[in-house]
Amino acid sequence: MLGAVGLDEAQESTYRALVALGAAEVPDLAHRLTLPEADTERALRRLEQQGLAAQSSARTGRWVAAPPGVALGALLTQQRHELEQAELTAALLAREYRAEAAEPAVHDLVEVVTGVSAVAHRFAQLQLGATKEVCALVTGHPIAISGMDNEAEERAATRGVAYRVVLEREVLTAPTGLVELSAALGRDEQVRVAERVPTKLVIADRSMAMVPLTARGAEPAALVVHASGLLESLTGLFEAVWRDALPLRLAADGTVSEEGLPGPDATDIQVLSLLLAGMTDASVAKQLELGLRTVQRRVKGLMELAGVTTRLQLGWHAYERGWVSRR
Repeated sequence: MLGAVGLDEAQESTYRALVALGAAEVPDLAHRLTLPEADTERALRRLEQQGLAAQSSARTGRWVAAPPGVALGALLTQQRHELEQAELTAALLAREYRAEAAEPAVHDLVEVVTGVSAVAHRFAQLQLGATKEVCALVTGHPIAISGMDNEAEERAATRGVAYRVVLEREVLTAPTGLVELSAALGRDEQVRVAERVPTKLVIADRSMAMVPLTARGAEPAALVVHASGLLESLTGLFEAVWRDALPLRLAADGTVSEEGLPGPDATDIQVLSLLLAGMTDASVAKQLELGLRTVQRRVKGLMELAGVTTRLQLGWHAYERGWVSRR
C-alpha cells in the first residue's frame, strides 16, 4: 500500500511494526518481522532517509517511528506535486506531438514492435493509457502475451476503464483460463466467447490498436496502428466478432455460464416473414393489426439486433441465423 511513496514490502512491514511498537531495537524488530537483523537495519536506514523513522537520542540502538499523519502526509504531498508536474509535462508534450502530427505521414500511422518484452510492454502501455474503453480479442494461441489477466488490465479496470473482451473457446480450457475469466467478470468486464477468433487484437479508446505481426515460431512482433482507415477496419472486425459471440456471466456460486444472444419474438418473426414475402410496411401493419410505427420500430430493432444497416442485409441475416426459413 505504501509503494506509492517509494517503500518496498520489507520497508513497509518494518514501518508498520515500528508504529505498532512505538519504539524498538533492531534485534527485537528483526525477531518480530522474522527477518535477518542486517535486512531490518537496512530497512530502518531507508525509513530514516524518508523521514519515517529516527534513532532515539535517549537510548543508543533504539529506533522510533515518526507520526504517520505527519511523515506520510509530507511524502504524499511531495508525490502529488511531482505527479502534477509530470501531468503538465505530459500535456505539453501532447500538444507538441499533435502540432507535429497534424498531417501524419502514412508511415507514421503504424509502428512495428519486436521482441517479447517490447510487445508485452506496449500491450500494457495501451491499456494503462486508455481512459474510456479497451476492446480485445483473445486467441487460444497467443504469441507473446498469454491469457487475459495482467496487472495493466486490473489497474485500468480499477480506474473505471470499460472492457469488452471476446475469448476463443480454447482459452477456457487453459489451466488458468477459468480463474482469469472469473477475475475479469468479477471486475464487471463484459466477456463473450466464440468458437474461433480471427486474431489477437486490442483497441484502446478506438484511437490505437495492436495486432500480432509474426506467426508462431518466429520472433514475436506486433503492429501498433494509430487513427487511420486500418484502425477503423480493425474496430469493425472486433464489433463483428463481438456481435456474434455468446455473453459469459459469473454466477453466485462462482461458476461461469454462457447466455444466449437475444433473438426476435414471435411478432418480430411474423413481421420479417411478411416483409420477405414482399409486403409493404403498411400491408404488414394491416395484416397483423399493428400500427405502422410499431412495424417500423420493430424492423429498426431487428436491424440493430442483427447489426446491419439495410433491409436487404437484414433479410440475409434472418436466413443465416434461422430466424426465418427459405421456402
